[in-house]
Amino acid sequence: MVLQRTSCVDHLKIDAVTFSSICQIGDSVQICGFSRALAVQREADVFFGNEGHFANYPIFSEEIPLLPITERFASFTHNLNPLIKVKNVDIIGVSASSVVHIGNSCQICMEARVKHIRQLLPREEQND
Repeated sequence: MVLQRTSCVDHLKIDAVTFSSICQIGDSVQICGFSRALAVQREADVFFGNEGHFANYPIFSEEIPLLPITERFASFTHNLNPLIKVKNVDIIGVSASSVVHIGNSCQICMEARVKHIRQLLPREEQND
């Protein structure tokens, strides 16, 4: 890995880093983040013991299509100033396999899959 720039942060404040999240200070070769979640909204507080199996929902096992880049392009980067300087970074929260990274990275791969489910009570028909 060839370092392209140096990052300088005077003050970093993060209130919370939760649920497999990372605060990375320094260079890295590879960062991979992965998160799965079932978000269930219910009108009634009813819970069953056999809920929450990701295998029951195809969204968690489907392949994500990564289309190849077929266009030709040329890229050239010239960093006039090799220093990125920041005085303050203030973050309320980092959650669900997220990454706060100060430094250089060669490869980053992030994936999040969330299944939202609304379970509503049956409605009585109204006669007009």
